[in-house]
Amino acid sequence: QVHLVESGGGLVQPGGSLTLSCALSGGLDMIYDMGWYRQVPGKQRELVAAISSNGMTQYRDFAQGRFTLSRDNRDNAKNTVNLQMNSLKPEDTAVYYCASGLGSVFNSWGQGTQVTVSS
Repeated sequence: QVHLVESGGGLVQPGGSLTLSCALSGGLDMIYDMGWYRQVPGKQRELVAAISSNGMTQYRDFAQGRFTLSRDNRDNAKNTVNLQMNSLKPEDTAVYYCASGLGSVFNSWGQGTQVTVSS
């Protein structure tokens, strides 16, 4: 059973940076598609960025140019991804969730990590 562990959330001032990490364990001996979503109370969970098993990335418009999603390419950590978030805005405040799956279908989720952008 896949288990996702997220880290790196916290409080940051507007214009600051944070890096979220997500490590997958317990899955098949394969490289998983992985992504980050976010959710604020009263709204649907939305995709932030995703990376496929072959390294292709996609970003929502609000993340393009500010966020970078990358995969840890060490042999024993290929299912660890990092979301570098720069130039953060108050509207980026949300709970961020890591997701994983095979064949572009995300069916495993982390517990979520709070990101708060405030002065």
